[in-house]
Amino acid sequence: MVKKTRKSLGESLVDEGIITSGQLKQAQAEEKRQGLRLRQALVKLGFIAEDDLVVFVSEKLGVPRIELANYLIDPKIVELVPEVLARKYEVIPILKIGNRLTCAMVDPWNIFALDELRMKTNLIIEPAVATVAEIKKSLDQYYGAKGSMEDLIKNIDENRFGVKEEEEIDAKKLEGMSEEPVIIKLVNLMVLKAAKEGASDIHIEPEETVLKTRFRVDGMLHEVPSPPKHLQSAIISRIKIMANLDIAERRKPQDGRFSIKMEGRTIDVRVSSVPTIFGENVVMRLLDVASALLTLENLGFSKSVFEKYRKLIARPHGIILVTGPTGSGKTTTLYASLDKINTVEKNIITIEDPVEYKLKGVRQIQINPKVDLTFSNGLRSILRQDPDVIMVGEMRDSETAEIAIQAALTGHLVFSTLHTNDAPGAVTRMIDMGVEPFLVSSSVIGVLAQRLVRTICPSCKEEYTPTQEELKDIGFSEGSRKDVKFYRGKGCDKCMKTGYKGRLSIYEFMPVDDDMRNLIVGKASVTAIRNKALSSGMITLLRDGIEKIKVGRTTVEEVLRVAEEK
Repeated sequence: MVKKTRKSLGESLVDEGIITSGQLKQAQAEEKRQGLRLRQALVKLGFIAEDDLVVFVSEKLGVPRIELANYLIDPKIVELVPEVLARKYEVIPILKIGNRLTCAMVDPWNIFALDELRMKTNLIIEPAVATVAEIKKSLDQYYGAKGSMEDLIKNIDENRFGVKEEEEIDAKKLEGMSEEPVIIKLVNLMVLKAAKEGASDIHIEPEETVLKTRFRVDGMLHEVPSPPKHLQSAIISRIKIMANLDIAERRKPQDGRFSIKMEGRTIDVRVSSVPTIFGENVVMRLLDVASALLTLENLGFSKSVFEKYRKLIARPHGIILVTGPTGSGKTTTLYASLDKINTVEKNIITIEDPVEYKLKGVRQIQINPKVDLTFSNGLRSILRQDPDVIMVGEMRDSETAEIAIQAALTGHLVFSTLHTNDAPGAVTRMIDMGVEPFLVSSSVIGVLAQRLVRTICPSCKEEYTPTQEELKDIGFSEGSRKDVKFYRGKGCDKCMKTGYKGRLSIYEFMPVDDDMRNLIVGKASVTAIRNKALSSGMITLLRDGIEKIKVGRTTVEEVLRVAEEK
């Protein structure tokens, strides 16, 4: 709540020596003559800059300074305050938690505004302060373009926003369209909807006559209601402006990023645009930086694999590799591993592309090829920072791999990732990269391969009998399936009719022992290494998936999708 004060804004400014009493009188006279508010008169007369006034109000009243351009406000929150009241007091609601409504205001000093907002909403009002320009832009953006995405699209003039790809590029026209409240609202609704559905990516895909939009939820793409083709240039230009990309350049790939705040969370959005024959294809990756990192215990490890892996990451030196295709959860596993061993006695440094989540107590480095900060160069610098544990986002070349190996051989624990299909393939992949087999055998202490499978939606979970073909594919015989109950999701509103909600990992863990090292030095084939691992008790991805089926976490179909053995 606002701190109680008997003094007005003008008196407080005089007391703090920011303006003189004479300037206050001039401003008050201007206020009466022009019908302005005092703060407007002070800014107009040049007695104080608006940004300085906002900072003063924030500090004096103890309310936060809000930069509204960084906020994505849920339309349902906006509806809590009628437009007439919002425009009357220049206020925009931005966040509701319990019975408290945070409102950005031009004048949090206005007790009458706070009382009327409280009575109208039946909520406790938590004021924040923003500039006049920010408030007015938000009022037009959120109240001037009401309704759902479908409602907005119906009322947009095709002639006003149509730009053909072959037309001469007019950057000013594109920028003007992208700043239209209706386009801003349309893009905001798209991002808001994706974030609420738990989407990791938004795909905006131009085709010849349509502009297709898809969200990736739990690893699977599904189509959502899309804007019409004639809004393509305006929407893509809006996203590019948000990500600080060149809107006039539509012939080469571009990458950028921006951050937004919604419902108390900060979401980082990475934007990639590439030219196609029908226009620019845009993909936005959503990263919720406030989301709680998963612990190792919650990732889906079986008890036996968990104990072996936990002991491995407690080792003082060596290389631990996590393998799998893009989007298989490798980074999450690495972060959980670092979190597990993170103590005040250890200096942990990472080099990543990009840094996806912030780890408390860990020094994280973002690679930047523009200044020659690559994995290999960054890794060399890290070794001069007295690290105990190093995480290299990816071993992309032999140079990076060899530096990581030298780090492991000189007493450091190194985590990294490789793109291989299984655990045995990781060691041969390093050799294929040009690393000497004896270096691989003496440094790598374990490999963890993984995939992500969707979990059955708990709201529509039901028992069923799989077909004989499915049972055969998964390796179940008639005798082995007698005591096993199979489940699937029927499909409901909570899981968007998919039958799945959320994901968990399945793992294949291969420790490297002396026998395995001898095979690696002898340049044994992947098959030989795999057979040795299996004879030593390695549980395959498929077998781990079957265990998840038996406990009712996922389905036969889902495990076969990601882990079918050839």
